[in-house]
Amino acid sequence: MLLAEDDRAIRHALERALSLEGYQVTAVADGVEALAQAHRTPPDVLVLDVMMPGIDGLQVCRVLRAEGDRTPILMLTALVETADRIAGLDAGADDYVVKPFDVEEVFARLRALLRRTGSGNGALVDVPKEPQHTDRQIEAAGLRMDMQARRAWRGGRELELTRTEFELLELLVRNAGIVLDHSTIYDRIWGYDFGPGSKNLAVYVGYLRRKLDDPGAPALIHTVRGVGYVLRED
Repeated sequence: MLLAEDDRAIRHALERALSLEGYQVTAVADGVEALAQAHRTPPDVLVLDVMMPGIDGLQVCRVLRAEGDRTPILMLTALVETADRIAGLDAGADDYVVKPFDVEEVFARLRALLRRTGSGNGALVDVPKEPQHTDRQIEAAGLRMDMQARRAWRGGRELELTRTEFELLELLVRNAGIVLDHSTIYDRIWGYDFGPGSKNLAVYVGYLRRKLDDPGAPALIHTVRGVGYVLRED
């Protein structure tokens, strides 16, 4: 695991807590060091502070994603506005924790990220993995997904999806026509429920809708108010 945090006290405390939890941690103080270390020894997961001098956490995230690096990234942020959190997700982060945070929340979110990606080498703790799908391709409502290549198409147009977007679309495609409630989606995609005030799911559904949208074609993801979402071609 790579931890980048410019606040010395937070960095040392979090490094110690993560080490005691069983993670092998490399801790650095800024974004420049984080990029150098990530290139030198690719980690299983990154924990990045948003506000760092020079290259901040968002820039580190953007650089790695632009390079095609899909390592799961957890952002630490003191910014609590929804727009700030969306900026982190837009940069390619997989999840975020708002300061001040409870270290148990950090542990829970890291376990969920590692479960989703099947990565466990960076931690000595046993991280459960999700069952692997055996069928390579799935189709519904004019969508086709290649699970092995992790590619998706609407008609003949390939969709450029992040890891979380791909997993959310897979869940919807596999359950096409079935209304999935918020709790079920949170549990399957993130491994836990963020709570009724979270905007994570709505943000990612919005991303998917924009990427699936075709002029003149029917909408595919429908909101069932007060319940959740369903994939269907009306």
